Amino acid sequence: MSKRFHPDHTPEGSALTSLMLEIFRVNGALLEAGDALTREIGLTSARWQVLGAVAMAVEPRPVAYLARSMGLARQSVQRVVDDLMAEGFLAQAPNPHHKRAWLILLTDKGRRAYDAAIDCEVPWANRLAQGLTETQIETALAVLKQLRKELAMQGEPV
Repeated sequence: MSKRFHPDHTPEGSALTSLMLEIFRVNGALLEAGDALTREIGLTSARWQVLGAVAMAVEPRPVAYLARSMGLARQSVQRVVDDLMAEGFLAQAPNPHHKRAWLILLTDKGRRAYDAAIDCEVPWANRLAQGLTETQIETALAVLKQLRKELAMQGEPV
């Protein structure tokens, strides 16, 4: 039974509000932990997230695509991309489909940093998952994906 935040909340609306507040707390904790995890590699959570988006893209993509895939504003991703390019983690290449939207690529330095971050993430994630079942985690993931889908259908930023 969730705490009622407002008398007009349905039980589901109140439970969802509790979930959203917990997501905000978890997000802050994840960012802090990610910063600590990647500090020695020269990354922050934001830099790691951008490197990951570039590394996991099937092919080189422009900043706007990367930002959409991350659910972030293009301008904030552009700032991080600019910093990573200045430090040699990323490079850009011409985009045959758009003259001004350059494609973003990992450099060798960027690949090494991303791989090192993943090497730190695997045992960390395994430790965090202790005490949870795969089914619990998959259920939480399904709920979050459904919420993101609902927000997108309502025209909310995702």
